[in-house]
Amino acid sequence: MDAAYRDRVLRRLGGPVAAEVSLRAAVASAALEGSRYDLVEVRTGTITDPVLQGALRCAEALPGLIDRWRGAPRQVLARLHVLAARGAVPDESLGRPKAEPELSARLDALVELVITPGGAGGGSGLLRAAVVHGELLTLRAFPGPNGVLARAAARLELMASGFDPRGLVLVEEVHLAREPEYIGSSGAFATGTPDGVRSWLRHCALAAEQGAERLADLLSQWR
Repeated sequence: MDAAYRDRVLRRLGGPVAAEVSLRAAVASAALEGSRYDLVEVRTGTITDPVLQGALRCAEALPGLIDRWRGAPRQVLARLHVLAARGAVPDESLGRPKAEPELSARLDALVELVITPGGAGGGSGLLRAAVVHGELLTLRAFPGPNGVLARAAARLELMASGFDPRGLVLVEEVHLAREPEYIGSSGAFATGTPDGVRSWLRHCALAAEQGAERLADLLSQWR
């Protein structure tokens, strides 16, 4: 991470690089949700698939949500759902989690984790992002493309925590490249067992490491 962020290309072309990473992250997230398109196709601007469009909207909105994430995570999750699910679920369901008591309690615990970041693993943004990601995948608290919401919230936590403040690490592409492991380890996390949680955390840590390597490769193409 540190090595990638020190690359001189970011001093000259930080904005274009961030836009490219945002696009790639959205395309990979949509693919993990079953809406698979090549980057070349997406760049044409002609793809109207609602899941892809939702992923693109979420990716574009993340920088503007960083300041709200710590103080009002529930509202931010609702906003991300509106962005992710527009056109995929009825309008009256947008931004509204399912009304289930157990689910509500789990969401409350997740919100508390985000609000009080120092309480988890010494304040590790990577760890918190993994938990946010895994919990939202497990709970499927909102109707529609929950995976897009979960990955956007995890990326937002990485940015808000300072682990990846500019949102440049291509974790979503690694999740897609290692899709069987991504699915298997997230399912293991859902069991709540120590081994299951450990499997998911290991996957997320590897995704961050390899995502930083992908960023470095991308930057090398801009020199």
